[in-house]
Amino acid sequence: MEDIEAIAALQDPVRRRLYEYVAAQGREVGRNEAAEAVGVARTLAAHHLDRLAEAGLLESGSRRLTGRSGPGAGRPAKVYTRARAERSVSLPARDYRTAAELLAEAAEEAGLDAGLRAAARRRGEALRGPAAPCGDLEEAMRALTARGYEPHLEEGEEEDAEDPGGKAGADGPVVRMRNCPFHAVAERFPPLVCGMNLALLEGLLGADGPVRARMDARPGECCVVVESSKSNER
Repeated sequence: MEDIEAIAALQDPVRRRLYEYVAAQGREVGRNEAAEAVGVARTLAAHHLDRLAEAGLLESGSRRLTGRSGPGAGRPAKVYTRARAERSVSLPARDYRTAAELLAEAAEEAGLDAGLRAAARRRGEALRGPAAPCGDLEEAMRALTARGYEPHLEEGEEEDAEDPGGKAGADGPVVRMRNCPFHAVAERFPPLVCGMNLALLEGLLGADGPVRARMDARPGECCVVVESSKSNER
């Protein structure tokens, strides 16, 4: 019943907009910012943000938003981020997570990584259907959004100063994803599930098209990023 009550907290339209805004930022959000973003008074935003925290959908803390410290820096402000815990409701009760973990464990023990990646790539291609490979990052972001990955565009990194000629990352914009739809199983079986995820996205986006998926794990985000297939060419 706890998950039902948490999800029910999103029934209020203002509360849902606040939750969606905080979740989309990928960082701490203060009350003033959240209130301005959804167009409500700060006191109303504070009430709903605290309700979301009580329901376990947001996590709250406090820090100074001015960037200053010491006398005159002001009091710490309350800030919110999306909670890491997952919430789901199934009526009647189902337990697909346990089934997924058992299958992943068996696949890992049997060394079926290659077979799983091949199946994932075929599934991605089936999801894309007769459509051509994604033509650019904007189109890729639409496809990723539809699959629940919560993509956001990020500028590429510059050349690595400690390795002239080398790269600290991509030299063009990349699409990173704040959500991994397979997060719970990926935490237990990262090489197996992350490899599956990469293959799935290669099939979905088109492995030989203008964009490509590659591994680039970052804490709290999906292990795969998407970039222009020419972004790392010299």
